Amino acid sequence: MNSRERVLNHLQSLPVDRLPLMPITMQFAAAQIGARYREYCTDFRVLVEAQMRTAEKFEFDYVNTMSDPAREAADCGAAVEFFDQQPAALVEDQALLSDKTELARLKIPDPLGGGRMHNGVNAVALFKEKVGREKVIEGWIEGPCAEAADLRGINTLMLDFYDDPAFIRDLFEFVVEMELRFARAQVEAGIDLMGVGDAAASLVGPHIYEEFIWPYEKKLVDGLRALGTKVRLHICGNTRFCLEGMGRLGCEIVDLDFLAPLGEARTKMGPNQILLGNVDPVRVLRDGNPESILSAIAECHRQAGPRYIVGAGCEVTRDTPPENLEALAAYARSTGTLKSGIPE
Repeated sequence: MNSRERVLNHLQSLPVDRLPLMPITMQFAAAQIGARYREYCTDFRVLVEAQMRTAEKFEFDYVNTMSDPAREAADCGAAVEFFDQQPAALVEDQALLSDKTELARLKIPDPLGGGRMHNGVNAVALFKEKVGREKVIEGWIEGPCAEAADLRGINTLMLDFYDDPAFIRDLFEFVVEMELRFARAQVEAGIDLMGVGDAAASLVGPHIYEEFIWPYEKKLVDGLRALGTKVRLHICGNTRFCLEGMGRLGCEIVDLDFLAPLGEARTKMGPNQILLGNVDPVRVLRDGNPESILSAIAECHRQAGPRYIVGAGCEVTRDTPPENLEALAAYARSTGTLKSGIPE
């Protein structure tokens, strides 16, 4: 059974030889080939080489196109700052929609128009050529709250929930349509799974999440499913307040940050939702040792049960010791020998 078969079988509740291994690596992956992170973000060939090398070295079952949250916003015309050794960032005090009336004039960019989205689509196509039969290929788009924050400015957006709910809904409608166009291009290029990052959604309370964010996350997920792709949702931060809602979205995988206990997620999402994660990527994965990491990931697996994928709570940091990441691979291998599918 190769990696691609392992992941796709697991998502369909079919037998697998062991649990899949799917941690998020970006800066860590760039470091494996000695690339500046600026190049990883802007040159799809660098990203593909780094992901392939990392997946092979650490026995990952997938490759992904994620690099930073600024692709879509940059193609819309937002001001983006690039750095040699950290992700690109939106320039908050120059937010594209600092004047919200500009939304009415904003056009959805062509994801194949030569911009940063096109670079991401090119990464998918190259992955398809190089490893499409062996590894699952994961694309990436921003979720409605995250992308709205990129366009409007995160602090201003948080006030908009109270000051102008109608504008929020108009902005989220724009974002969902844009992300589905970007997603379609990635599906056509060959992805197996679409990652959705909606980090800013963890910064609101349960009422705002249910009234404003969940309906548009649901519209996005339903749109992705209609395109024929599977969905992996990741919301950075403490999502304990919205675990039940995340479970109602219909994603194949819910990837949880370390602040949300997997046992709590299992209770709120039911027995069939596949959970991924969620050891602390700094205090446990970076700063620990192989023995403590094996213990931590076994506890995650115990809480999640058999509908589980091995991974960290968020991005693996650039300076994580290789032997610590190898411990995750060792645990994933060991699950093939567990009689009950979970550690005793």
